[in-house]
Amino acid sequence: MEVIGAQLAMYRIKAGFTQRSLSEQSTASEETIASVEQGRRVLMPHLATEFDHLLRTGGALATGVEKLPPKEKYPIWAEDFIAYEKQAVALSGYENQVLPGLVQTGPYARATFRNDLPSLSKETIELRVEARLERQEVLHRDVPVIASFIISEAVLKDPLGGREVMRAQLRHLRACAELPGVAIQVMPFGNTSHAGLSGPFVLLETSDHQHLAYSETQIGSHLISDPDKVSSLTQKYGMLRMQALNAEETMGLLDRLLGEQ
Repeated sequence: MEVIGAQLAMYRIKAGFTQRSLSEQSTASEETIASVEQGRRVLMPHLATEFDHLLRTGGALATGVEKLPPKEKYPIWAEDFIAYEKQAVALSGYENQVLPGLVQTGPYARATFRNDLPSLSKETIELRVEARLERQEVLHRDVPVIASFIISEAVLKDPLGGREVMRAQLRHLRACAELPGVAIQVMPFGNTSHAGLSGPFVLLETSDHQHLAYSETQIGSHLISDPDKVSSLTQKYGMLRMQALNAEETMGLLDRLLGEQ
């Protein structure tokens, strides 16, 4: 990551740009350019291509980004699930601590990784933020995945990363709620019954109609293919959907939360 940053700085100076003037000609902010050059932030592929064009590098930055080693993009124990997720035709997930990764903004994702213990290095954090944002392409495919998310109301009211980060995250979540094939529901405070007390989990269906489940613990994860266990979690998810606010009520709640901030 540091090498790519140093190369960007070299090409920028050679082309006669300051960080500010390059930001004015590109879609990247001055702060983003500075962070990449200092090795504090990963150069995203679309920015690498943009800078290659502006700085006339012959594609050097995009090639360098493409060749970055994939290490530390994901925890080792999550890699199998990520591979299935990319090919999924349907996804369902319940979360009660943080927002689902597929609907997180970059700053919110960064805040979640900064809270990991033992602490992650800055480079690892940026690699994982980049990887998390790349995963979200599944919601924007030509034929997007059918996705359902149920989120505890507590998650929406916990200002992880600070109030500005959370406000931007709520706006993003509200926009995600209107994506084709996406349904977002909130599990409200005050329910006298709750099917998700055992914690978060994800259900997915692959393109060959294999049904899987996934759950994480403090130090690992479980990718579940046993039909009886997947069926049990599917029943729990069905009950959660009935107990949660419907999609329209959820959008109303998000609008109210945004109006209060």
